[in-house]
Amino acid sequence: MLITDLRTIFERDPAARNWLEVLFCYPGLQALVFHRLAHWLYKIGIPFIPRFISHISRFLTGIEIHPGALIGQGVFIDHGMGVVIGETAIVGDYALIYQGVTLGGTGKESGKRHPTLGSHVIVGAGAKVLGNIQIGDRVRIGAGSVVLRDVPSNTTVVGIPGRVTRQNNSSSNVLDHDKVRDVEAEVIRALFERVKSLEKQFEQLEQSSLSPTELGDEPTDNPKSKNSDGMIEDFLDGAGI
Repeated sequence: MLITDLRTIFERDPAARNWLEVLFCYPGLQALVFHRLAHWLYKIGIPFIPRFISHISRFLTGIEIHPGALIGQGVFIDHGMGVVIGETAIVGDYALIYQGVTLGGTGKESGKRHPTLGSHVIVGAGAKVLGNIQIGDRVRIGAGSVVLRDVPSNTTVVGIPGRVTRQNNSSSNVLDHDKVRDVEAEVIRALFERVKSLEKQFEQLEQSSLSPTELGDEPTDNPKSKNSDGMIEDFLDGAGI
């Protein structure tokens, strides 16, 4: 598994130049080595020592992984400072996790309370994935996003709260932040256009001799308006409103 982790780093990080540098200078790899030992001791029921190993790992690498978390093979924690992975979290094979990511819970409930990540998932810097939710395979989570609900496979999620903005991700391991849609900006633009349209209607009403009732009888079907209606509804639905 260590060999798989090393190979994954060389495949994903162009800054990786030799195995010695990766082994001694990559805190993400070191944290995983500590975790695999702590997780093995945790599974066989050894008290205290697994948590102490986790604590030492956090002190040395800045990455906190609870010994109970299940981490697949080929996982790459890039830079990693501030990463927190909770006790019942599951991280699938070949996931890529950037610095500042939290895979946490939402309360003090017992049992499974942390997220499950599928394989080949990318979690951008500073993203928070909270609660007992399922993140499908090949999902991309944008930097700074807060994901609180299940996410289907092959999608891209951005925003607070996280919303699906792209379907059918390619197999590429690149998140492409510059190509991720800004859903909030799009909805604000739609609302802005709607306000301008209403202002124009009021101006026409003031300048014409038509009464409000007569104006209302005129056909008002506007494809742009219908499109913005759908966009706003999708936005609000994604926020759980």
